[in-house]
Amino acid sequence: GGSSREAEIALGERDLKLAEETGACIDIQHISSKEAVELVRQAKKRCSNIHAEATPHHFTLTEDAVIKYGTLAKMNPPLREEEDRQAVIRGLVDGTIDMIATDHAPHTAAEKSRGLAASAMGVVGLECAFPLLYKYMVLPGIVTLEKLVALMAVNPRRIFGLGGGLHVGDQADFTVLDLDARYRVDPATFLSMGRATPFAGWEVQGRAAMTVVGGREVFRDETMKTNR
Repeated sequence: GGSSREAEIALGERDLKLAEETGACIDIQHISSKEAVELVRQAKKRCSNIHAEATPHHFTLTEDAVIKYGTLAKMNPPLREEEDRQAVIRGLVDGTIDMIATDHAPHTAAEKSRGLAASAMGVVGLECAFPLLYKYMVLPGIVTLEKLVALMAVNPRRIFGLGGGLHVGDQADFTVLDLDARYRVDPATFLSMGRATPFAGWEVQGRAAMTVVGGREVFRDETMKTNR
């Protein structure tokens, strides 16, 4: 299940046209098709208030993942073809896509075990997004670390006026990253109540070691001391 390619394109065309005609600021979420990437690319040339976002699974997986992972690869919009995946990556690289969001969906095991037709859509994403992207996007040289940080943190903060940051006078909101940590994704270690992910067992690199929100430490990963 999930939105069809035709529906995604039609809705994108409608919303982009409305944004251009009214001057409204718009964020096209969860871009998954090559056509949607191109629609946004052309619209951004005409209008400065258009933004777009994509998820880690749409530029690391294709529809073939459904055969391998079953309901763990069921999401909305659905995974698409390899040429779509490559188009989304190009959109990230050239600035057509401004942001990366996880589309975190912490469904229970029961909700994801009802077969492809009846299972809930969505996968968890918070705890494996950065290590996946650092391993498979930054280390191969597809994007720089600075670009990834912009896509995941700086741009969303600017576009949505979230405030906070690292500048003098900002409310301290930041994450300390251990870039040398190498490990396999293990859903059993997730702090999220959801465990459904197609990335279980994938080799990744990079770990959130500490998170500060509003000037207060809210998370510290003790495993950084052992790197295991």
